[in-house]
This record gives sequence, C-alpha cells and structure tokens, in this order.
Amino acid sequence: MLHQRLLYIFLILSSVCTAQEYEYTYSFFRNSPVPGRYFYSSTNSTGNTRIENVQKRLPVSDKIFHTAGNALKLEYRNAPGGKWEATISRNSIRGQDHFKIAAFFSCWVFVETAGTKAIDLPTIQFILSDSTLSSPFFIEASAKRKWQQVKIPTTVNSNLVFTKMSSNAGDIIGVVLSQPTNATSGEHTIYIDDMDFLPTDVPAPVRTVPLIKNAKGYAKHIDICWKPVTDSNAHLIKIYRSLNGKDYRSIGVQQPYINRYADYTGETGKKYFYKISYVNSNFVETKRSAPIAASTRAMSDDELMTMVQEASFRYYWEAAEPNSGLAKENIHGRHNMIASGASGFGIMALLVGTERKFITRKESVARFVKIVNFLDKAETFHGAYPHFIDGPTGKVVPFFGTRDNGADLVETSFLLQGMLAARQYFSGKDANETLIRNTIDKIWRRVEWSWFTQYPDSKFLYWHWSPDQEWVINHNLIGWNETMVTYLLAIASPTHAVPASMYYSGWANQDSTGQQYRSSWGQTADGSIYSNGKTYDGIKLDVGVSNGGPLFFTHYSYLGYDPHAINDKYTNYFKNNQNIARINYNYCVNNPLHIKGYGDSAWGLTASDGPFSYSADEPVKWQDHSKITPTGAISSFPYLPAEAMRALKNYYFNYGNLIWGEYGFKDSFSPEMDWCSEIYMGLNQAPMTIMIENYRTGLIWKLFMSCPEVKEGSEKLAAETARQ
Repeated sequence: MLHQRLLYIFLILSSVCTAQEYEYTYSFFRNSPVPGRYFYSSTNSTGNTRIENVQKRLPVSDKIFHTAGNALKLEYRNAPGGKWEATISRNSIRGQDHFKIAAFFSCWVFVETAGTKAIDLPTIQFILSDSTLSSPFFIEASAKRKWQQVKIPTTVNSNLVFTKMSSNAGDIIGVVLSQPTNATSGEHTIYIDDMDFLPTDVPAPVRTVPLIKNAKGYAKHIDICWKPVTDSNAHLIKIYRSLNGKDYRSIGVQQPYINRYADYTGETGKKYFYKISYVNSNFVETKRSAPIAASTRAMSDDELMTMVQEASFRYYWEAAEPNSGLAKENIHGRHNMIASGASGFGIMALLVGTERKFITRKESVARFVKIVNFLDKAETFHGAYPHFIDGPTGKVVPFFGTRDNGADLVETSFLLQGMLAARQYFSGKDANETLIRNTIDKIWRRVEWSWFTQYPDSKFLYWHWSPDQEWVINHNLIGWNETMVTYLLAIASPTHAVPASMYYSGWANQDSTGQQYRSSWGQTADGSIYSNGKTYDGIKLDVGVSNGGPLFFTHYSYLGYDPHAINDKYTNYFKNNQNIARINYNYCVNNPLHIKGYGDSAWGLTASDGPFSYSADEPVKWQDHSKITPTGAISSFPYLPAEAMRALKNYYFNYGNLIWGEYGFKDSFSPEMDWCSEIYMGLNQAPMTIMIENYRTGLIWKLFMSCPEVKEGSEKLAAETARQ
C-alpha cells in the first residue's frame, strides 16, 4: 500500500519544453534564512514529552551546523504515555518543478548528548500531499559528537518507491521526526542538517579546481566572484572567510549555477580573506582555492544607489537565460524559461548598466544582438509574445496553465517598452547597432495591437489570445492598474494602431463593465468609475481604485513612459503616482495593523513573493500580508526620493544580513513572521535599477520619450482628451 512505504516525489514536467530543464535537488532543509527558528517547521508534544520550540517552530543553531550558517536543533524529552513530533515542511519555491531522480533520502545528524542510544533517536516519516504518512524509518547514529550521514534508500524490499514521474502520485511535502514507540525516558539534544533526496549513494568527486576571480568591498558586505562551475558533480560551493589570512571558517554555501557570493559581514572598515571549495552530494570536498582579500568601506548615498543598481542589474546580465540573453521569471526557478515582461524591464536595466559602465558598450551590443536575433525568431501570435518562452527553442511555455499558451498583450507591452528604449540608445552607425535598431523596429511594427480588440467596435483591448482556445480567458483591459502602457503603445503603433478614443472607452472605461471590474478587485466603490477624487490621510487621489492599490501600478507602465508627460482629462500621472506613493508611505508609517518592521524607513506595499504564495499587497487592512518588499519603496525614488533613500539604507544596514544577496535585495521579508523570501523576481529587480536612474538622470525616460511614434501617440491622446 502507498501509505506503508516511502513514496514518489512528484515532478511537474512541461510537455512543451523540449530542452532539458535544470534539475534541482529535492531538499527539505539546508539553512534557515532567518536566525532563531525555521519558518517551515512545527512542533507538538503530549503527556510528559517535550520538544524545544520557538513559538511552535523548531529552533536553529548557528554554532553547530553541517553546512553554514545553521542547523535544526532538536532538544527533546522522551517519555512513555506521550509523544513529541517535529514537522519540516517543504518550501515550495516558484518554478522549482524539475528535480533529480532520488536514489535515497539523506540527512546529517550530530548527537550532542552523551549516552544517547539509537533507540532514543527520532524516527523519520514522510508526508504525502494527501496527508498520509509513510512507515517509520529509524535514524542510525551514535553519540560521537560528530556529523554522521543518515541514508534511507528509495527501494524497500526490492520494490521501487520513487519513480521518475507519476501523474497520480503526490509530492512528498513534509518530513516528520518523532519519538520512537519503544524509546526510553530521557533528555536528548541532536542537530539535523542538509535534508535532501539525492540521486546516488556514491557520487563522483568534483574534479574542477576552484578559482576566485575577484572580490570587492562595500559598506557592510563583500562580493566575491569565481570562475563558473561546469563540473556536474558539484553539489554546493563552500565559502570560507578569515580575519587574518590564516584561520578560515566556513560561513556559507552557494548553488553551483551561481558564481558569486555576497558575504554580509555587518562591519565597515574591515579586511577579510576568502577561499572556496566544491563538494559533491556526499560532501566530499575539493582542495580550497587560493585566497583573495577585500575590505569594507564607508559609502556615500550616491554610492549606495549605484551599489543597488549594479546588484539588481546582475540578475539580467550574469543570470540571464544563456541562449536568448533574456530574463528568467525568478531565481531560483526554471533555468530555461524566459519571462517576456521581466525581459523588457531587464533590457532597460542593461541600458542603465551600460551607461553606468557596469559593462562596456561592446559587451552590451553583443548581448543585444543575441537578444534581438532570438526575439525575431521566437514564437509570436499576431505579433505578440507569450508570457513565458522556452529559451532553447523560442516556443511558448504555458507556465500558468493550458489556457496561457498564446499571446499576452500586457507582457508584450512591457517587453516593447524596453526594446524601444534600446532602439533609441543604440544609435551607432556600425553593423551591429544598425542590426539592433532594425530588428527592434521590425518586431515593433508586426505587433497587431488592433487585432486584440477581439471584435469590431470593441471598447477594449484584450489581454490574452490562445491559438487553440482563442479568447477563452476573455480578460478585457481596464484601468487603474499596471496596464496603461498597453493602451499607450497600441495608440502609438505605426502599423496596427487603435484609435485614441479607446483610451477612454477601454482603459478609463466608466460604464458598468469598468465599475464592476474595479469594485470587484478593490473591494470598494472608491475609484470604480476610474476617477477617484477622495482624500486619504490628507492626500487627494485623482485616479486609482481604493486608495491606489499596490505600488507596482506606479512602476511597470512608467519605467520608459515618463509620467510627467502623461496627461488626460483626469490628472497628470507623475503627480497621481506621487500621491499613490505618499498614501502607501503614510499607511506604513501609521501602521494600523501594528506590523513589526513597518515605519518611515520600511514601506511600499506591492506585489511580491510570500511565505506560501505570491500576493499583491496594498495599503488596506484586508490586503496587507505583513511583508516588506524592497522594490516597492526603492523603485519609488522619482516620487519620494528622501523616503526611498531612508528605506534603502534601512534595508541594507539593518536587514542586510537577511535580505542582501548576489542580485541585490531579495524579493520580500517579514519581521512580523520571522520569514524571508529565498528568491529574486524578474519583475521586481529591474525597476530598482531603472527608477533610481530615472531619478538620477532621467536616462530611460529620455530614451523612450524620444521615440517618434511615442511622441505621435501622445499627440493623438492629447487631441482625444481635448474632444472629451
């Protein structure tokens, strides 16, 4: 019976991705990103038993660990007539849906209490998605005060209990550690680390010689970068730090597909020395690299802004999908899958990086040649790109379900916003820059914006179209939200334009269709007729549902389009966006739900990763999920520069040990929940780079607004506004 055995890991394998996706290790615990306790755990005890906990979660130790920086600590009392248990749930990360085939379950155990016998150690069971449990397995370790590997094979009595894939089997979603049935009474302390399902019991050693390329110091952290790892036997990279160049200790690990590490030391004006090594899945370690040194240093506000811009830029430069040069949906997610909208944002971030000399113009041109050649051949539908594209093949990836297998007009508009800025930037006469401009122009001209009205005399543009299901999603575009750029580009198109009147009939629609749409998602009648006019905490809001919504509404359409230059009969959109940002800021300062961490230097509710799912947070109680998203405030530099700078400094200086990493700030965190996201989002990293630059120099706004078609579109809208 299924519930009697250790069962399948369910792998979601997309039928349309013909290239092999990167296969992750199916892992339950490596390190807790937040010290003190592990968020994805729970504890329970009955009778005279006990399990140490911090608010019903397992504590973690940063003193005893197998891989830095921490391990799960189990301090428990066995007793007859009761039972204790601790559950470690798997953090299901967006896009991590391809895994290595498991040969065995592995964890590393450190028995601290002298005299602890095997019968005193916890049993292990596995939870399936239907909540059934496997039979118990026993930990075999001794009280030797050293780390010992515990292995549970994936075959029991010669019957296969893991398979490569099974559409009927559920995921293993949790691991339960509990008091054994026949345990003797007593107190015990053990540590558990590196809980993985591994592909082989005897992995080959890593043959690559580690080499650190460079190290650079900032105010509170050191970035070290090494030669990319190509040896498939590398399971992790171990990072070592020394204060004197002699005594090294392990401070962290990195995934083998990332070739840098951000060591947040928390101190300024200190010199550090680094070495790295590679380990295979049995943690057999290579020789360490030659050392390299760097020092932290005091930094000005201007330098801090540049630091954030460059770190976020790396997401699109170093971590791009290699065949296309375009942006992934998130890291750590699918490696082959490109996100169209995030790629458009990334294109603008690359332009900033070129101008800031993070890369040379020659390097930038080479990347853009790759990008435009890929996009020119990638699958489109009436000229529009899908939301997600497979990098190796250029084909659509229906990541959000079978209906999401065609055109996405909004993601296409985000992509084109970046490409048009790039067309203006690469103005050189040489063959490559000419190729970039001409190819972008061809792509821009073949988007059939007018076709996405669905039927003659339509009031609206429509978001999606499927080649086999046509308008099945049937989502008409109605503002106020992130989609203004779609209408503005459709009006500006030189080949397939929609009439400027559609801005008012569709985007700013005021009939029952628009009112119902807005009041439904906003949970209020405020702003349901597009215009608002109400005052929130002393700030009058001309346009916006509720009190403005999540802050990405003020970012995504205005990375290229300069909101100073967008006027309609209701408002000027720089002023309106500034007011939305101020309302958002005031909400976090007033903090009506008393969320830990909120304040004048931690604000900006917007869309981001959450502890269990992605959500679009707003400055209203019912849509405030108590998470702080750095891009919210930092991408608002043009609107509230002083407040944005306070937030940037707070996030870096006070929370940098939690949220600063290889690509800048991680997507979100919550002091209230003791939780921190482990990913970076393609839609959220670039706006920080771009909007800081728009605040500093106006670079992307100037480039985009210099497009002749954009100027003509603005004139059409102005003429239509005069007729209203």
